[in-house]
Amino acid sequence: MTLVDTNVLIDLVQDDPAWAAWSEAQLFEAQKHGALCINPVAYAELAPAFDDMAALDGFLKLANISVMDISRPTAYLAGTAFLRYRRLKGTKTGVLADFFIGAQAQTEGWTLLTRDAARYKSSFPTVKLICP
Repeated sequence: MTLVDTNVLIDLVQDDPAWAAWSEAQLFEAQKHGALCINPVAYAELAPAFDDMAALDGFLKLANISVMDISRPTAYLAGTAFLRYRRLKGTKTGVLADFFIGAQAQTEGWTLLTRDAARYKSSFPTVKLICP
């Protein structure tokens, strides 16, 4: 199973000139090795890019991406990893979603497809990453 980070899907939705081709190619390649999924946090991050929930669900269906729930162990790991980040003087705001994504990849043993590898490498070093 490959967990897809929100930035990869936003690349496609916004047809990002720098990243859309890379993101699309990586999604196709990852599908060759197993199912693709996102979690409810990534779903929420994607929501503003769509006019309604039906449009978002249609996009995910077309991309053959399922939404997988977050377990309590995942939520706990996300919270403790975020606390370590803050204690190490991490200053970026709006990053808690990344901790939920990384924690789920780690607790489930999934590969993570992302363009933002640095935080995942430092906070979840055991997660296998697909990244530029």
